[in-house]
Amino acid sequence: MIIVFKANASQKQKAQVEDYLIKHDFEYHPSQGKEQAIYGIIGDTASLSPEFFKVFDGVSDAFRVQESYKRCSRAFHPLNSKVKINNITVGGNAIAVIAGPCSVENHDMLNTISKNVVKMGANMIRGGAFKPRSSPYAFQGLGEEGLVYLREAGDKYGAPVVTEIMAISDIPLFEKYVDVIQVGARNMQNFALLKELANLNKAILLKRGISATIEEWLNSAEYLASKGNQNIILCERGIRTFEKSTRFTLDLSSVPVIKKKSHLPIIVDPSHPMGQRDLVIPMARAAIAAGADGIMVEVHNKPDEALSDGPQSLYPKQFKDLMKEIEIIAGALGKTIAKS
Repeated sequence: MIIVFKANASQKQKAQVEDYLIKHDFEYHPSQGKEQAIYGIIGDTASLSPEFFKVFDGVSDAFRVQESYKRCSRAFHPLNSKVKINNITVGGNAIAVIAGPCSVENHDMLNTISKNVVKMGANMIRGGAFKPRSSPYAFQGLGEEGLVYLREAGDKYGAPVVTEIMAISDIPLFEKYVDVIQVGARNMQNFALLKELANLNKAILLKRGISATIEEWLNSAEYLASKGNQNIILCERGIRTFEKSTRFTLDLSSVPVIKKKSHLPIIVDPSHPMGQRDLVIPMARAAIAAGADGIMVEVHNKPDEALSDGPQSLYPKQFKDLMKEIEIIAGALGKTIAKS
């Protein structure tokens, strides 16, 4: 339920509402809008009538949140949320750019690529240490060794590191080495994993499932938010459709739809859905133009030798050119590229 206070509501009037909610074991979450204060109410509100709260002095309106994703809805939190990761803020006027190889293959390659992408303007480093692969015979990643290399690169080049988690048992390792924990498309509805991650004081990058609707995606985010973790970043990475000219169909319409339905920041990964590096670049530009809070792209210094996703990985020169282009697009929208 949402309680909206009048613009001139006093603290005493708000306290009267707060006292009632506390006395009856309801949890409330204040949110200060541009003109009005809004309280989001959590608990068994079935017995409460919105009309009941309208009689309180200082209250202008009260209504139920219709969406099942209460805490992640725009009604619950009217202003855009911002997720701070070290010196980077995702969700403001500065665009987040996450770049790096699909997989952490060895120490030297990660160091070389990380140095290049940060020098060219990336503000976070990505790389897979644990790789979910369709084939059990494909390269599965270096595990903890890969996390160590990521942490070293992040510290050396002053950029937060992003990598994907696959198992609850690996959470202690991710708490130790990782700044942003990515939940991949295959695990978007791994509710047991989401419940455990919700207890962490870490940013969570939640990718959209391969066939997930936007509502299902936001409900997965709600699993994180329901336990109090507000450091949630959504990531559009394409959905499976009948189209075969690309690996997946990149649903850029999800960006403005999410902005309308939710306060959570959203970035776009054009690498995985496009599957071909020449297609990644225009879709990365389009993502910024659509209003995304950032992009995540794969970059490799020798993509023909990459152990995974070489065809979609940009050469460093391509990434450098892309950074110049998205800076222009961001500028036209009154935004900048975040500096790590």
